[in-house]
Amino acid sequence: MGPAAAEAAPPGASSAPTQPLVPYDRIAGARLLATRVGPTSARFQADFHERLAAWLAFWSANSPPSWSTPVEVVAEVAPAGDALTLHSVRVRRGEDLADRFTAARLDAAHRATEASLHHHFPSVRRLPDGTLRVRDGSAAFTGSPDQLAFVAGACRELWGLTAAGAADWRDHANAALGRAGHRLDVASRSGWAAFTRTSLRLGLRTETYQ
Repeated sequence: MGPAAAEAAPPGASSAPTQPLVPYDRIAGARLLATRVGPTSARFQADFHERLAAWLAFWSANSPPSWSTPVEVVAEVAPAGDALTLHSVRVRRGEDLADRFTAARLDAAHRATEASLHHHFPSVRRLPDGTLRVRDGSAAFTGSPDQLAFVAGACRELWGLTAAGAADWRDHANAALGRAGHRLDVASRSGWAAFTRTSLRLGLRTETYQ
């Protein structure tokens, strides 16, 4: 489902006020780092930053108990403050830091982190370099190509439903939900929330859903 085409404002009409951008150097307590730069402050739309904080807290709450809360997030923020490209999420392991999500490693934790973003945002895209691009908005199942690609990929890589593809993603996702104890349709609001949450927990090995 593509974005609606923007319409030009009629002559003399005033444009909608732009939401002011607010500088932040952390997301939910984790330091914000820019690639090849290090610790940084970025300008966000305030509601987008709040959603990102809720997302990272959700990711942490569904991670293994042995992991610390996230201490660093490596990401790039769009100039408009309403989109973010995620490179890494780091936790503390003793005296060291460990990447528990990194764009360069397409493992179960990568797909799980993608699931966690889909749980909170309507637009999440896996880019060719493995980074995850997320845009602001309220979580919803939209049936977009990015969402359908995620569902099929999660079914294959996390749930072991290797035949899942573009034509039968829904049947496989609903079977995965049934395995997790949910009699829901993945395309419903509650079904989408359950599928993304259980895929996160499965990918981070917090649950097995046998």
